[in-house]
Amino acid sequence: MACCGNCFCCRCCCSEGETRTPEELTILGEFQDEEDEILPRKDYESLDYDRCINEPYVELLEGMDNKKAKKYEAVRWMLMFAIGVTVGLVGLFVDFFVRLFTKIKYTLVADSLQQCSDRGCLSVSLLELLAFNLTFVFIASVLVLVEPLAAGSGIPEIKSYLNGVKVPGVVRLRTCLCKAAGVLFSVAGGLFVGKEGPMIHSGAIVGAGLPQFQSITFKKIKFDFSYFRSDRDKRDFVSAGAAAGVAAAFGAPIGGTLFSLEEGSSFWNQALTWKVLFCSMSATFTLNFFRSGINFNKWGSFQLPGLLNFGEFKCPDEDKNCHLWTVVDLAFFVLMGVVGGLLGALFNCMNKTLAKYRIRNIHPKAKFIRVLESLLVSMVTTVVIFAASLLLGECRDLYSPTTHNTTLSGSEDINSTIRQFFCTNKTYNDMATLFFNPQEAAIHQLFHQDGTFSPVTLSVFFLLYFLLACWTYGVSVPSGLFVPSLLCGAAFGRLVANILKVKLGMDIYPGTFALIGAAAFLGGVVRMTISLTVILIESTNEITYGLPIMITLMVAKWTGDFFNKGIYDIHIQLRGVPLLEWETEVEMDKLTANDIMEPNLTYVYPHTRVQSLVSILRTTVYNAFPVVTENRYNEQDFMKGNILVSNNIRFKKSSVLSRAGEQRRRCQSMKSYPSSELRNVCEEHIAAEGERGEDLLQQMLERRHAPYPNLYPDQSPSEEWSMEERFRPLTFHGLILRSQLVTLLIRGVCYTENQSSATQPRLSYAEMTEDYPRYPDIHDLDLTLLNPRMIVDVTPYMNPSPYTVSPNTHISQVFNLFRTMGLRHLPVVNAVGEIVGIITRHNLTHEFLVAKLRQHSISV
Repeated sequence: MACCGNCFCCRCCCSEGETRTPEELTILGEFQDEEDEILPRKDYESLDYDRCINEPYVELLEGMDNKKAKKYEAVRWMLMFAIGVTVGLVGLFVDFFVRLFTKIKYTLVADSLQQCSDRGCLSVSLLELLAFNLTFVFIASVLVLVEPLAAGSGIPEIKSYLNGVKVPGVVRLRTCLCKAAGVLFSVAGGLFVGKEGPMIHSGAIVGAGLPQFQSITFKKIKFDFSYFRSDRDKRDFVSAGAAAGVAAAFGAPIGGTLFSLEEGSSFWNQALTWKVLFCSMSATFTLNFFRSGINFNKWGSFQLPGLLNFGEFKCPDEDKNCHLWTVVDLAFFVLMGVVGGLLGALFNCMNKTLAKYRIRNIHPKAKFIRVLESLLVSMVTTVVIFAASLLLGECRDLYSPTTHNTTLSGSEDINSTIRQFFCTNKTYNDMATLFFNPQEAAIHQLFHQDGTFSPVTLSVFFLLYFLLACWTYGVSVPSGLFVPSLLCGAAFGRLVANILKVKLGMDIYPGTFALIGAAAFLGGVVRMTISLTVILIESTNEITYGLPIMITLMVAKWTGDFFNKGIYDIHIQLRGVPLLEWETEVEMDKLTANDIMEPNLTYVYPHTRVQSLVSILRTTVYNAFPVVTENRYNEQDFMKGNILVSNNIRFKKSSVLSRAGEQRRRCQSMKSYPSSELRNVCEEHIAAEGERGEDLLQQMLERRHAPYPNLYPDQSPSEEWSMEERFRPLTFHGLILRSQLVTLLIRGVCYTENQSSATQPRLSYAEMTEDYPRYPDIHDLDLTLLNPRMIVDVTPYMNPSPYTVSPNTHISQVFNLFRTMGLRHLPVVNAVGEIVGIITRHNLTHEFLVAKLRQHSISV
């Protein structure tokens, strides 16, 4: 077997003790020192969105008539509905228990405070609150120890998956169970986290799992339905599940669809849009149906569309001079967008520093250290909330409730969530009202409470919430960032409204400024534009807010992008995920495919011995291998007495398509036409071909006489080979995946040397995908069951027509083809059909391209 050995690769690298240049470190995916960025790791695999059109798949298509195709399409729609309903029920489960635990906690602590205010035993109340919060956070941390991928919001992982990166375990059922159960304890434990981000992750897991009709966690769940067991279909369903998660979280089905399009999928199927919207609608109305029935006992009323609803923004009917916003306010909204972008950039910078510290100092240590960190954050947060509410709050006059904004997302009105800690009747403690409430209730207070919050209270609340939310995001608990960012930004917006209304005497609607502040800060943190605009509009049910929200988000994103990336992109980068951006920079077109491709190829022949395949699979980590034949000078001599070489050469000759041969085939088919003119044209053409037509194919095959050693396909490369011997011309015929080769070996798909390849057993499409997504490993193969001299014909199972590029293709074209088509491997084939290299995701990362551009500039 002719492949590139490790010894050859080692000679190309630096010797031991020799320092590497920054470019080489970038290409290798390593650190230069602790201050440098974390570079993309090379152990992440890519998903393969491109279908492998091999013979088993073609046979599957041939056995599918229109009736069967419509049946599968109907099953796809039913699965979209099932995913939406399931995601809605998951959201209902999380919301119900969060409300239950939070209500129990705050009721008991409030009663204790009421009793201890007279007796002077506030420390007992603090201990009660600490006991609740520490217990809940401890449970959430333990669940993360069971499944580490349940930590965080899950949006960076899902965004990576939809970008085409395979993150191991990210869509497993165990991850979903730990995520859904963990987030309700995180939120109930008083941490400054939200449940909306984990809902998106949970929705994606539901989308990935239901269409597979099998479970890895519960192995007994397995049905014989393999039609959707491919990266392509699974990724489509994950897109729908993530959109359903957004729809359930915010009651925004259109925003959820746009979220999957904007933040996730690198490749978007046109037919998928309608299905994803249908799935999002199913999730929204399922959650709405059950929440409305449970909270209002009005089944079928559909009054609560999402886990988070901003309520109705409306001026009182009696106030004729009231307006939600004016053109003059747009100038303030732009300034708030700038400030929101700056604050978001500061938040991301601080959180990135904390995350890098955790990666280097906390994660390498024992797992219980992560639990201790979560408990420390919970304890500090609880003490800060308790102390700030009692010591820093001001007693404010309670305004009578108005008729347009009294309803929260539950059954209580807005004044039922005020807190009168140590305040007399008809007054309320503004700090305690914000801190001693669920985050959704605090957002409603800032959006709709007619009573004022003092500027000092809003400033202290914003500062404390900013710092604690930044510290909390990244600890080992399931946590979202949407609601904390909205609440932090709403406090900022309400502070601006207080200054403009009270200090400057301007006639403004405070709720609008609170909403714009929330949008500005959230946009500055996550850097989303179109999907976040639609989500906020759907959450407010007020289309007139479309323009100010859009302008604010755009300004916040532009301002924040000047300093750093969005929070999710930062955490993707910290994980070393090779994420592909939307497009490359203009200067990258100085490079071509030839500059970035990997020329060291490990390849297989159409007919290869078992011993060679086992050797290749055990000594390499590549996930795909080009199927090639060598260009030999005297092929007829090699065909004598060797069935293996003969089969490979015959395959190459049968694969060559010439213009003359194609015209000859068409003429043969046109002889059956009734028209005599067509028959005469073909006969004249064949007569003109004469004797030279018979040998044209052979002449074309032997047009190049390569002065390279003639080796049998079962021979291994030698260390003494020259560069020309290693890189002999190879005619490219297709690609075959590692998983396919291992499946062929395990199932004994091979033939003996004294038999024809037609005697080799054939596998169906269902048999080839039976073990998806966890194919067996080559090291699990029992070699005693294999005859090393047997031959495997890989041609029926390879992809004979993958996307390819020429060596002179510019990087922008290579990048767009790879990203938009969702490719995993992109062969580089020259003008005469010889493979000269291969391009993978790691060759197209920004860091790799920058390093190659520097090398190119130096060489020029």
